[in-house]
Amino acid sequence: MDSKRILYVSQEIHPYLPENEISKPSLEMPRKMNESGHQVRVFMPRYGLINERRHQLHEVIRLSGINIIVNDEDQPLIIKVASVPQARMQVYFIDNDEFFKRKAIFYNEDEEFHEDNDKRAIFFCRGVIETVKKLGWSPDIIHCHGWMASFLPLYLKKFHHDDPMFSDSKTVLSVYGATEENLSKSLPDYLRFDGLSDDEVAPFADANISSVYRANMAYCDGVALSGSKLTDEMKDYVSKNVSSMIDLTESEDPNSEIAKLYEQVIVEEESLA
Repeated sequence: MDSKRILYVSQEIHPYLPENEISKPSLEMPRKMNESGHQVRVFMPRYGLINERRHQLHEVIRLSGINIIVNDEDQPLIIKVASVPQARMQVYFIDNDEFFKRKAIFYNEDEEFHEDNDKRAIFFCRGVIETVKKLGWSPDIIHCHGWMASFLPLYLKKFHHDDPMFSDSKTVLSVYGATEENLSKSLPDYLRFDGLSDDEVAPFADANISSVYRANMAYCDGVALSGSKLTDEMKDYVSKNVSSMIDLTESEDPNSEIAKLYEQVIVEEESLA
């Protein structure tokens, strides 16, 4: 595959968060692609537990200052950046005091799933879009890791399909196993507020993490099954409903498999042109 511009968007990335089945590949894949000659940009949320001094985060003033409205709430977007040690690449952080200042990722001190996790996900994905537009950097491939990043293909396909910055971008979603936490029953209202129709928001009614994955797959060009905790039900759903997919759950060389998936979705687009 010739050199491509690849945007990685993940809900968790090591070393800024503990190593796990999402944070580890969310670092290794962009690092591998960067070393292979591709142009790479990486985004994640700036959770409050990330030590800014230790990781040397600093605000990018020229990218900050946008306000994003989520369910009629006007929220300022703050962009920070840090260099990944020994990886020769940077990570951009989407920040906002309302959504990401708290010293937790998805659960509060009582181990309860944050009631606003869906709004945090929407703000994160829309923040990535606005920041990439400000950067003036048009990605060939956008690879989303985790349910929180899975809303990005939806917003791109529904609201930015004719934007020259994204009109030729292909989206890939890495789906990971997770506990079946329920999201807010207001999620359809949040999406309807942004302009989705009743039919389009219907799959998000009474949503949990798995149903959010399934609903957002409809807007993706490719899907990668990742991690060891995926259910057979999810694997069966993807195999039956996604034409361009790979199963990395037992792969010994996932980065090579991902590169093949990238090439597949790009070749499919070229064949349709």
